[in-house]
Amino acid sequence: MVDSSSHESDDDAARDGGVSRRKFVQAVGASGAAAGIAGCTGSDQPKNQGGGDQANDAGSTVGNVDNQGNKTTLQWATDPDFKGKTWNQELQPILYENGLSKDIEVEILAGPSVTDNRRAQYQQWLSAGRSKPDILYVDSGWTIPFIVRNQLMNLSQAGNFGQEFMSQLDNQYFEASVSTAKGPNGDLYAVPLFPDFPTMQYNKQYLKQAGYGQSDFDKWATDSMTWQKFSQVTKEAMNNNDVQYGYTFQGSAYEGLSCCDFNEFMSSWGGAYFGNPEKYLFGPVGDRPITVDEQQVVDSIKMIRTFIHGSNANNTLNNYQGQIAPPAVMQWTEEPSRKPFTNGGAIMHRNWPYAINISGAEDALGKDLGVMPIPYAKTEQEAKYPMTGGPVAALGGWHNAVNPNSNNTEAAVEVLKAMMSDDFKYKLFEVLGFLPPEPELLTSQRAKEVPIMGRYLEQLRIAGENAIPRPVTAVWPSQSSKIAQQVNGAMAKGGNPKQAMTQLKAQLEAIESSA
Repeated sequence: MVDSSSHESDDDAARDGGVSRRKFVQAVGASGAAAGIAGCTGSDQPKNQGGGDQANDAGSTVGNVDNQGNKTTLQWATDPDFKGKTWNQELQPILYENGLSKDIEVEILAGPSVTDNRRAQYQQWLSAGRSKPDILYVDSGWTIPFIVRNQLMNLSQAGNFGQEFMSQLDNQYFEASVSTAKGPNGDLYAVPLFPDFPTMQYNKQYLKQAGYGQSDFDKWATDSMTWQKFSQVTKEAMNNNDVQYGYTFQGSAYEGLSCCDFNEFMSSWGGAYFGNPEKYLFGPVGDRPITVDEQQVVDSIKMIRTFIHGSNANNTLNNYQGQIAPPAVMQWTEEPSRKPFTNGGAIMHRNWPYAINISGAEDALGKDLGVMPIPYAKTEQEAKYPMTGGPVAALGGWHNAVNPNSNNTEAAVEVLKAMMSDDFKYKLFEVLGFLPPEPELLTSQRAKEVPIMGRYLEQLRIAGENAIPRPVTAVWPSQSSKIAQQVNGAMAKGGNPKQAMTQLKAQLEAIESSA
């Protein structure tokens, strides 16, 4: 399964060792426990690279929602893990049980697993005005550019979507997820299928050796800790254990750094790419402040440099414990950073829910896996901007949108509504590991009974409530690559955070002004 990010190239190291959700289920031996790789990763390609032939062979369907017993067959371009029995026997029947007419059936069109490839394919299809596929599985990291190009159907203007469902999205879903499915005018163009939020994962055994116990773990589950305390705890555990790494994360110069890891470091210090996120996160491009050179942003990089190079290196912070992260993090994406942790070679690890599922398996860390929200440097009250400070988590996840060229838009909307039922969302969590997009569902008994993931629902709920989207606009792909390059360079041994952020500000300004 791929993630929720918008990669600019197909050679990202994140794809090394990428596997599908179904393979995760098999790997941990717990049916229905796989949590998908989301956030900023990719995975192995399915045999049908893009499904072009499959889509061409599908003829136009006729009829509408009520077509006298004839089938209206919709095509859903989605992830390969939905194919076969998963959809036909486990998931589609739930839609019929929750109001979808049995005259409507949904065929799975398994497309590319790499998010960049999927985005490019949709761009090609929609630009050509193709009527198939009818429903599009869209990355929350690049939904807005399709919206501003008028390439997705406006659900707010769909006669059969209805105020009841609109209110459910606005009042019950994770707010950050819904924000990435709306246009500049506030209209809805997609429905969140599942969100993804990172957490800080840790090995309890190593921390017990450093004098920490269950009361600490219980406290951290809902109230993590400052980055300063985090560095202290990690260093103490390194000093009391024979372990290779203290803290592993994703620092490679790729989308995952700009959208996610650095976004969290910076936001947890109260910094932002474009000033107040409530006002400027999604634009207007060319008419918003660029604030990457502010002191709190520079300090967040100095903190990372301290973690990697120690406080005796240039451009570091004195009151943080150093050399808790290996220099290798500057080349690591999700999987290379996860493997040492799962294998017992690291104390702390930042990653998406899929990593909880792998590391929490009985043949890995089992119940010795601890999970807490992302640490922070400033509280929300201390932070300069709203939506920053505290345990900020980068937002990942996927939505469903309707192809405006479809001949069956009314039926497609009915499918999206049925997918908003609690039963369907729970079944997705149980079968494929998709997190429910509503905070309340993460507190239910049914969710708690899901193997492995059910142990960590409160941590995931808190992460979701503190999630911040990347600043997705039509120019974000160009900006993201510049951010990743400058931050990665500033993290290197000879890097200069202030200089790098001054250069980055100029680069972002140039992109904004030329848009």
